[in-house]
Amino acid sequence: MSTIAQDLLPDSLLSTFRERAVVHDRENTFPTDDLADLRDRGYLRLLVPTELGGLGATLLEASRIQRRLAQAAPATALSMNMHLVVTGAALHAHRLGVGEVRTILEDAAAGQLFAFGISEPGNDAMLFDSSTRAEEQEDGGYRVTGTKIFTSLAPVWDRLVVHGRVAEATEADPRLAFGVLERTDEVETLDDWDTHGMRPSQSCTTRLHGARIPGDRVLTRTPVGPNPDPFVMGIFGAFELLIASVYTGVAERAVAVGADIAATRRSITKDIVHADDPDIRWRLADAAIGLDGTMLQIEKVMADLDALGTGEGGAGTVDHGARWFLHFSGVKSRATEAAISAVDQVLRASGGSQYSRRSELERLSRDVRAGMYHPSDEESVHASYATALLGEVGASRPPLGR
Repeated sequence: MSTIAQDLLPDSLLSTFRERAVVHDRENTFPTDDLADLRDRGYLRLLVPTELGGLGATLLEASRIQRRLAQAAPATALSMNMHLVVTGAALHAHRLGVGEVRTILEDAAAGQLFAFGISEPGNDAMLFDSSTRAEEQEDGGYRVTGTKIFTSLAPVWDRLVVHGRVAEATEADPRLAFGVLERTDEVETLDDWDTHGMRPSQSCTTRLHGARIPGDRVLTRTPVGPNPDPFVMGIFGAFELLIASVYTGVAERAVAVGADIAATRRSITKDIVHADDPDIRWRLADAAIGLDGTMLQIEKVMADLDALGTGEGGAGTVDHGARWFLHFSGVKSRATEAAISAVDQVLRASGGSQYSRRSELERLSRDVRAGMYHPSDEESVHASYATALLGEVGASRPPLGR
């Protein structure tokens, strides 16, 4: 384990987080004490460069640390992911010389907590379009009106990154604006988070009623649709790979718990511990095999993304060009599906007592299923890969040979 991981997440703290997670899941409350502990250790400054007052971690290091946090408190890790997505995107753009994102890194260094307000009801395009209306102001900023959903950290964030479709843009050239909001009376947070899993994340709905993005907090303006804007690419990459990291961490914990159960649980009919039962061994091994593959994929693409920004890639790092977005979404898809499958295998290997609400595995099995709802979902991933392979639906084809 790296020094930064030991400093941020010592074993004793993770044990405390794991105990708290039980209570917050049962009571459907945000883990305020976890956040306070993470603040004290500099977690909010994790991805801020040292010259700006941060810890100077790489995206790859953040991925490993988030996997470790998720093994103790999945919803705390998922919540903190949103701050790290924003600061990770800012880090990527900062590395590429985008000056507008510096304020994010400076605010994070000063202890400001960022959340991520991009998801909208019915908006399958996510980052690349918006049903939120952004009206341009005299200072170059915007007033934004719309509804954002799955806003993790909803009760506690200090800054919220949002996007909206620019009202003044033409139909022939639709545009999006991305910027940073603060909490005002124009930002309404609903108390509507009561879910199957990841309950302590408190990812409530946010309604924007003409909320103001000042001109100096506009981060970027882009066309509607996929584009290579550095901040947008940073959001997409950090989001997909850190989400993959969290759910992989959840499943890693499940496999460890399953192995402990197998070492002590006995079969009366076979008169052996379950660790010696070939069927149990196969299930746990199958779970571990799936996770091993996705961990390697996450680490590879994260290392490549770090290298793209710094130009310091070693042997084996690759600039994936037009395929970056495919790799981001593909890794997320494979990782979350492998995590769900792994937890299910552990449950099948661990007996009916794990169906009880007193079981950690029961909670992990609910938390891990949230992974299927994060973008990119299975349908959009398959559609993107099909387009890369076959072109757009309805595109002209060469005549079929006889």
